Amino acid sequence: MTSKINFFIEHTSHENNQSTVFAQPERPPSRKTNSIELEQLPRGKQLPAASHHPAEPTSIEPTTPPGERTASNSAPTSHTATRTPELPSIQYPYMNRWRLVACCIGFFTQGLNDSAPGALVPYMQEYYHVGYAIVSLIFVANAVGFVAAAPFVHTLQGKFGRAKVLGSCGVMNVLAYVSLICRPPFPVVVLAFLVLGFAFATILALDNVFIVNLVNGTSLLGYGHGFYGIGGLVAPLIATAMISAGTRWSFFYFISLAIQMLGTIMFSWAFRGHETEPATQFLHARDEARLPPENGTRSSSLLRKALKNKTTLLGALLIFAYQGAEVSISGWVISFLIHYRHGDPTHVGYVTSGFWGGITMGRFLLVGPAQSIGERLYLVVLIAVSAGFQLMVWLLPNVIGDAIAVAVIGLLQGPVYPVANGVFSKLLPRELQISSLGFTSSMGSSGGAVFPFFTGALAQRLGTVVLNPICIGLYVVMEIAWMCLPRVQKRTD
Repeated sequence: MTSKINFFIEHTSHENNQSTVFAQPERPPSRKTNSIELEQLPRGKQLPAASHHPAEPTSIEPTTPPGERTASNSAPTSHTATRTPELPSIQYPYMNRWRLVACCIGFFTQGLNDSAPGALVPYMQEYYHVGYAIVSLIFVANAVGFVAAAPFVHTLQGKFGRAKVLGSCGVMNVLAYVSLICRPPFPVVVLAFLVLGFAFATILALDNVFIVNLVNGTSLLGYGHGFYGIGGLVAPLIATAMISAGTRWSFFYFISLAIQMLGTIMFSWAFRGHETEPATQFLHARDEARLPPENGTRSSSLLRKALKNKTTLLGALLIFAYQGAEVSISGWVISFLIHYRHGDPTHVGYVTSGFWGGITMGRFLLVGPAQSIGERLYLVVLIAVSAGFQLMVWLLPNVIGDAIAVAVIGLLQGPVYPVANGVFSKLLPRELQISSLGFTSSMGSSGGAVFPFFTGALAQRLGTVVLNPICIGLYVVMEIAWMCLPRVQKRTD
């Protein structure tokens, strides 16, 4: 009897359990809900349907810790999906401030390199027993180096990166300065200036493009080239003082050597990893997207496009004339004052420093007002007034008056290079900037060689007074090239 009662109870309870189960509605398998997902799900949107066949972790999603899965699986908001990367500036990324320091050291070293020959040429002539025309070959060799670098700057930068290219160019300069210190035969001196031209052309192009693409790049470029002016200011002072104290002329390059070694270390360290930073990759990807596919390599395609660009050609002509006048004044004004104004060589050697001091002050103080006044009108006035003061140097038969006029010319010409390069960068597509500004820099150095050489060749027959009409003619060319440039339109990229 007891067994029957137990069987009845078990049977009844089993039926009750079944009725209880069938009374409940079916539910899908339970899923742990992520609170973060629910909070970030936009209103009115549905969750994606769950798959009846669970995916294998190795094929669909990596195995990650729970905290990382939550962050990665959360639905991105519209703000984070459309956020534009921050543009590079002097503060971002952090290393940019040290890169700017390295660029300024490079500009300073190039200023030393470009202005020192003006004070050293008379002593080089005396040591090697050569005339104006032969000693002018150092300017020609420097220009050949600049021109030779133009087709390779973009290729080298793309293949090896800025850090390696800038560091290698610094090593080339170190070797060139060591050879000059040793007072080698004159053909080796010419070869050393060719190497310096190639290396400085590459450094200048990469530094200009880096700075001009920073936020407020035009003003920063003006400050950077102000250090070029400082180098141009102190080089004649130091060279003249050393030679007056009985030191041989080649020992001046110990100073250039020491500073170049510092610059080489800074370039190699500061620009390491530059190409992998988000800001750089953002600009690079945008430039790649704008460049249509063409036959040939990318670097040759960019160079062809740059050489067909009106801004590139007119900019190259402007800088060609500008540096022709700048280096001609720096290289020959001392000889003009000695042989035509009968100045004392121990005193007129400092006139070149006044010229470079004016350039330095112009780049630090006169670049900023260009944007408020208007770059086009600003440079038109500066170039015209420079021509007027050059006429004073020609006609005023007084060493002190000529020295003051030369310093004022430097002050007025100081803003021309950075302001012009800032305008070029606004007119040029960003993917052409390295090729275009590299070509422009090369042509500028060509002008800085052709016209000093031309001045020396004419001075051999007509006297160093030819410096003044040559410079006035170059100012006219600058005005024409500047006025023919397209007007700057507001950029949308």
